[in-house]
Amino acid sequence: MNTFWHWFVVVVTLASLAGCLWLLFANAKAPGGTDTGHVWDDDLREYNNPLPRWWLGLFVITVVFGAGYLVVYPGLGNYAGWSQWSSADQLDGDLAALQAKRDALFARFRDQDVAVLAGSADARSLGRELFLNNCAGCHGADARGALGFPDLTDDDWLYGGSAEAIVTSIAQGRAGVMPAFNGTMDAASVEALVTTIVRWSDASLAAETRAAGMARFRTTCIACHGPEGQGNPLIGAPNLTDGVWLHGGNPEQVRHSILFGRRGSMPAHQTLLSADEIHVIAGYVYGLSQVR
Repeated sequence: MNTFWHWFVVVVTLASLAGCLWLLFANAKAPGGTDTGHVWDDDLREYNNPLPRWWLGLFVITVVFGAGYLVVYPGLGNYAGWSQWSSADQLDGDLAALQAKRDALFARFRDQDVAVLAGSADARSLGRELFLNNCAGCHGADARGALGFPDLTDDDWLYGGSAEAIVTSIAQGRAGVMPAFNGTMDAASVEALVTTIVRWSDASLAAETRAAGMARFRTTCIACHGPEGQGNPLIGAPNLTDGVWLHGGNPEQVRHSILFGRRGSMPAHQTLLSADEIHVIAGYVYGLSQVR
């Protein structure tokens, strides 16, 4: 605040306090009993009387308190007050105290393996709170996901379900892309491929259809999903043989995935959460798929 506005605030504030005192004492000296002329209910009249002494005293005490407050705390322009208090310092102190409490809370879990945390009731409880605040928006409060968002309670993992892989997924995020093949194959090849993928483990599928579908699979899909269709966790390519489908497993949904591709993104949380928080959430998520 520059000098002009500093003195502007000081003068206006002190003048307001002085004006309040003047108004109070001027009213106290006014003659009482003056009829204002306002009458209600035939005989109820309004008189202009000074404030009662006790009420006047309360107002004066309030003004004096306000003046004392401005001496101790900032309020007069650039004057910092006798206490040197500031809202920024107060916020920093509160945040430091909160951080100290959080450090103490997480300290006992810091050196424990993620797999150990999965078996700790206290760690799971804390991990669930963090999960609900940071992960439930996509994966659901029950962690069972939805179309396009993985179910974290099963043992099907796009990038691996080890403790290390889960920590990496949370901290660094994941980005998966299924390329679109619309226009690169004829309709008959598309239908054979869709049928073969949807009915991968169905022994009753016609040999001719399976042969046509596998021929297309080997030229189009094998690089990512592998020769047996079991996926590749290094790139997040899903297993096509286990009946778990991120974007739906009926023929229409599979056809859409093949023709138009899919994109998925797990945002990185290492700038949003501390290493301790990620560690505890990973323990909670790891435990979800271990309970059978």
